This record gives sequence, C-alpha cells and structure tokens, in this order.
Amino acid sequence: MKLTINFLAFFFATLFLSSSVYGQRIDDYSSKIDSLIQTANPRTFNGVILITENGNTKYAKAFGYSNMERKVPISLEDNFRIQSNSKQITAVLILKEVEKGNISLDKPIGTYLTDLKQQWADTVTVHQLLNMSAGIVSLDKPLAFKPGTGFYYSNPAYGLLGRLIESTTGRKYVDVANSLFKELKMKNTYCYEIGKSNQGLINGYVRSKDSISFVDFKTLNFTNESWSNFIPTGGIISNVTDLNLWDTKLHNGKILKTKSYVAMVNSTNIDPDFTFSEKKSKYGYGVNINEEEPIKYIGHGGRGLGFVSLKIYVPAKKLNLIILENTYDRNTDIVYFFEKNIRQIVMNSSLVK
Repeated sequence: MKLTINFLAFFFATLFLSSSVYGQRIDDYSSKIDSLIQTANPRTFNGVILITENGNTKYAKAFGYSNMERKVPISLEDNFRIQSNSKQITAVLILKEVEKGNISLDKPIGTYLTDLKQQWADTVTVHQLLNMSAGIVSLDKPLAFKPGTGFYYSNPAYGLLGRLIESTTGRKYVDVANSLFKELKMKNTYCYEIGKSNQGLINGYVRSKDSISFVDFKTLNFTNESWSNFIPTGGIISNVTDLNLWDTKLHNGKILKTKSYVAMVNSTNIDPDFTFSEKKSKYGYGVNINEEEPIKYIGHGGRGLGFVSLKIYVPAKKLNLIILENTYDRNTDIVYFFEKNIRQIVMNSSLVK
C-alpha cells in the first residue's frame, strides 16, 4: 500500500513538473515559431519578432538581413516602416485633442477643415473618419455609402485626420507626433520626411514569384504634399522596442484618459478582412478588435513600400506580440502568411490559455 501511494505521488509530481517548472508555464510556442520561420514555402521570413508578457520578454529573435545586397544581419534594434500601424498613433493624437476640448468626435469634419470643398465635408464626422465608416474612397470621388452605414478601409480618411490635427494645433503633424514620441521616451520612433536623415531605417524589399528587389523610395514619385498626407496613415518609423513601449503605455492608461481609450478600443463597425482574426473583427479608432476567440485582443496590420507589420495586445494577459518584416510580397494572398500563423500559435499557446 505504501509503495502504491509513493508511486502515485511520484506520478502526479512528474505530471505537474511536465506542465510547470517552479511556477513557470511550459513554453509551447517558441519551437513552433522557430519551425515556422524555417519554411520557404509559400515564401521566406525576413524580420523580427518580439513577444512580451507583463513586461517580461518571452520571445525575441531576428531572422534574415537588413541589407540583402551586403548580407547585413537584421537586428531587434533596427527601424522599420510600420505602415498602417501609424493609424493608431494618429487616432491617439486626435483623442488627445478631444480631451482638451479642441475637437468633438460627433462634429462634421467641415467644422474644422473649412477649406474642404467636398459636399460630404458637412456630413462626415470625426468619429466616422476614425472607425472607417465614412465611406471615403478618394477625396475626388463620391462616398461609397451613406456615412455611418458601412466599412471602407480608407487611407485618405486618415490623411484628413492628419490635416485636422494641424488645423487644431496650429503645428505640423510631424511635430505633434514627434513631440509625443519624445514624451513617451520612444527614442527610435519618428515621422519619415522626404529629404531628411532617417536614422536606423533599414532597406525594404518587394518580392515577386522569382525575385526580390530593393524598394527605392526616391523612385516612388511622392511629392512633399502627397507624402505629408500619407504620413498620418502610413509614414511612421519605429522598432520593436519602441512599439512594445507604445502598446504597454497605451493599453495601461499612460497615454489616454479612460473615456478616450474605451472609445478607441470598442466598436460595432465590422472589418471583413481576416488578417487579424479567423472571424470578422471590429474596427475602432486605428485598431482592430477581436472579442471572440479565444480572448479579446487589439492591434493592427500594416503593409507596403517593402515592409509588413502586425501588432497584437491582449489586455487580460498584458501580452504583446509584434512582428516586423522588411519584405513585402506582391501576392496579397501570402503577404501576411507568417503574421497570421504566428498569431495563431500565440493565441493557442499557454501564454493565452
């Protein structure tokens, strides 16, 4: 009898240790991510991945090159174009002006942009610009639908939000944004400006079926005006360290007041894109929101100009996932291949369960 009891005690102790080592959960994600990154089909991975939980680093690795021609290894300190992840920064800048009483979310944008001559300027609200329910296809085209009745992902909408920030503050968008980065001690984050030094920014590449080529920004035919309009929607530079700092502060009440944050991360507007979730997510103010599987998480993707990014934050776990790549695939079916699969690995791991 004593032998049986001792055997059972040993069995359960072994079972416990197999799932937990001195209170630490078993790492059931690192090897899966490592294995995924080794694949070359349907494409290869070239970038960095950072996972943190409650301020503790759980995974931090870099794969590939920052300069493919010279075979310079990529690093976690490198700066990337974060593309549409810039939108949540623009949304925060708007909300900070709302907190000051300078902007009302429910007022038409024509209230603030008096030089905007489009007929819809007096019907589209600031709120509708923020959550992609304005229906703005282009500034010189009719709206896709009656404002507030649908979803249309719009870069021009966030360009207008940048102009709104400038109109309200009397300062350039880049100056307002860069001031916030300085305040938050995001030392590697800034707005990319034509003709200026852009510290730490690595090369971006575009991949087609048979080749990879360097994206030369100078050949993209941006004018100073068109690029200024693009910065609020996709023109910000950052790295994983700064973006982790941003997410940690944003989702823990260090940037916005509670009322503003709640407005930002709650929405009824459905985004039909499946990049962020296996099911349709909702679109808040510059962020996607998944409330169904397996736990609420908030974030955004970004792609273009030779770069791809995905950021996800799980508030209940204080868990942050950041993926940055400096290669962009012309095949839109696989451009987020690694981002989607890494998301699935993390969301089905012990980090979340």
